[in-house]
Amino acid sequence: METFTIHDILLVKSGQITRAFSRTCLSDMNQTVRIVLYVFIFLLSFIGNSLIITVLVRNRRMRTVTNLFLLSLAVSDLMLCVFCMPFTLIPNLMKNFIFGTGMCKVATYFMGISVSVSTLNLVAISLERYSAICNPFKSRTWQTKSHAAKVITATWVVSFLLMLPYPIGSTLVPFMRSNNSTGNMCRLVWSSDVMYVFLLLILFLVPGIIMMTAYGLTSLELYRGIKFEMANRKSNKEYGISNLKNGDGDGCYLQPSKRKRPEPVTPGFSNPKSKLRRVCSNSPTANLMAKKRVIRMLLVIVGLFFLCWTPIFVVNAWRAFDRRSADRLLSGAPISFIHLLSYTSACVNPIVYCFMNKRFRQGVLATFSCCRDDVDEADGNTRSSGTLTRLTDTSIRGSAQA
Repeated sequence: METFTIHDILLVKSGQITRAFSRTCLSDMNQTVRIVLYVFIFLLSFIGNSLIITVLVRNRRMRTVTNLFLLSLAVSDLMLCVFCMPFTLIPNLMKNFIFGTGMCKVATYFMGISVSVSTLNLVAISLERYSAICNPFKSRTWQTKSHAAKVITATWVVSFLLMLPYPIGSTLVPFMRSNNSTGNMCRLVWSSDVMYVFLLLILFLVPGIIMMTAYGLTSLELYRGIKFEMANRKSNKEYGISNLKNGDGDGCYLQPSKRKRPEPVTPGFSNPKSKLRRVCSNSPTANLMAKKRVIRMLLVIVGLFFLCWTPIFVVNAWRAFDRRSADRLLSGAPISFIHLLSYTSACVNPIVYCFMNKRFRQGVLATFSCCRDDVDEADGNTRSSGTLTRLTDTSIRGSAQA
């Protein structure tokens, strides 16, 4: 039995190999489309997640609690891209897993780890956002970057332990190809269907319920807060619902200041008028709207994750209880594109960040700008030509340490 396996999609039943092969042999057109899609998703995933990691690592101002979890998510997606996609496409095209038993075990192991880490990170993000917005004062004491790092470490450790059955059960299964030569397929063999049900509960149903509940309550709280602020706007009474730091700077964004002409810069000092500014609003309404945008983005990420992984979970559960009909209906192109859809989850997050997160787009520009020296990396250290300043409602703080 198999799940999250890297197998030859044309073979679904060892007792009917010849018939299965002839029935599911893809046309040249389908194979070309499959290759193009795999390569496109691989490149998009590799470049996109590498970009996320680079931006969050090089821009310390963007290392909020939520973004630390998104950084972990990007690492797991990159791992899925590197360790799984090539070792799925190449064997499927060659009708033979040529990388050996060791790589079979490694690839299936890392694929399982990637899915587990992504799921647990998304659950942690949903709980973190719920706590920050629904219980801001209670969460302020523990909702720190160090605590987030501990949670992220725990998710990786749990995932490595949870997926240990994968390398143990992964093996190469020989089969006879249509030209009467012997090939191998990488399969995950279990003696019981219990693992299917266990994975379905741990990595799909339970996390889905937790995230839907957390985001539902969070959205309700945001709606109430925005409605309350709108009703009281006429009274001109402003008060802070939560500290800006507690909101992870969701009410802040990077804004390039306009300058008409170049200005001389003294080495070792900064000129705040000519730099990139971080604008923050202390308005409760503005902060609530900013948090609403963040929640909307996170909901899209969660929705796309489950959209990509639901088919493979359903297929594995189906094969656990009715293997014959599942193999008959899904062999060939259908199972190939179901696997491809699951891999698509590794490239959707960078797209979401670019379209729905203004600060991320600005962070990309700040990181890869030819005027990179004009941007401070948030630890107060400036380069000879620039700094990053933070504009609050009362002052502009320029970092000018040599």
